[in-house]
Amino acid sequence: MDTQNLLFSLFCVFLISLFSGQQQVVEGSRASPYAFRPKKLFVFGDSYADTGNNRKGLASSWKFPYGITFPGKPAGRFSDGRISTDYIAGYLGIKTPVPYRWRKQLAGRLKYGLNFAYGGTGVFNTLVPEPNMTTQIDFLQQLLNDSVYTKRGLKTSVALVSVAGNDYSTYLSRNGSAAGFPAFISSVVSQLTVNLKRIHNLGVRKIAVSALQPLGCLPQSTARFSFQQCNGTENSLVNLHNQLLAKAVNDLNKQTNSTSFFILDLYDAFWTVFNQKEAHQVSPKFENPFQPCCVGVSAEYSCGSVDENGVKKYTLCSNPKSKFFWDTVHPTQEGWQAVYSTPAFQNSLKPLC
Repeated sequence: MDTQNLLFSLFCVFLISLFSGQQQVVEGSRASPYAFRPKKLFVFGDSYADTGNNRKGLASSWKFPYGITFPGKPAGRFSDGRISTDYIAGYLGIKTPVPYRWRKQLAGRLKYGLNFAYGGTGVFNTLVPEPNMTTQIDFLQQLLNDSVYTKRGLKTSVALVSVAGNDYSTYLSRNGSAAGFPAFISSVVSQLTVNLKRIHNLGVRKIAVSALQPLGCLPQSTARFSFQQCNGTENSLVNLHNQLLAKAVNDLNKQTNSTSFFILDLYDAFWTVFNQKEAHQVSPKFENPFQPCCVGVSAEYSCGSVDENGVKKYTLCSNPKSKFFWDTVHPTQEGWQAVYSTPAFQNSLKPLC
């Protein structure tokens, strides 16, 4: 074996180690041996679902201390460890699909599906120069055109569509008006509806779209209240998004005469953890669910930041398992485990299989 081939082989071994191990996530139980059993998972969306698509020079997810819990080093997830995609794949009994950017190096894993989600992106273009959801769906369309997948093969697949609010933060950063917010929310849900229908038309059997989590409870919003309370105005806008999304999903099922589309209830799942209403099912109890584990030392820095001399400009909690949030936006692995374990989330997953 020449040096070039040896290096390529070692690189592939590294990637396999980086994106393996998700089978440790506990599988969910299925109601019937004759029920639909998905074989592939396709993922679209943002950092709540991205497992390594963002470019290393662009995303904090490739910086230490991201990934310190799993896989033990930065690997492209916006957390200290596993995220929603890993838990949903585990529920389905399949391996976590590899990121789209590594599809050629890990071609043997394509039989489990692919993850097209890019952190920081939205339904529309955002401030992050990565593919929006329309382009992500284009990637799957191209793979069908190239016969990497077949429409018949997609009949045994499901899709996870993550929308975590990047369109709305972009709207605010571009000085969008408060008066225009409801109309913009409507436009986001309308385009999202187009995207869901398009994924279905490509042949995907079932499509789960996430309800918007309580954005007003993310640390980036609760910091001004010393991490003690949520921003009610933001959550009111979230409720409007979720109401419009529920109607859109219901209409899609009527139009297609199916039950192909359904919502993953992140909103109620997050609130269940925050309120500890189901303490026996949510472990552990988080000391202060709104306070993150990893945060910049000042507003100009964030988790993973270092200065020009390589000196870290963030603080890190001693035990990520004691925190629900990892940074100012994303849950820890323990946080995602808690969300996954809630009745709201478990009930949402049942239509998948």
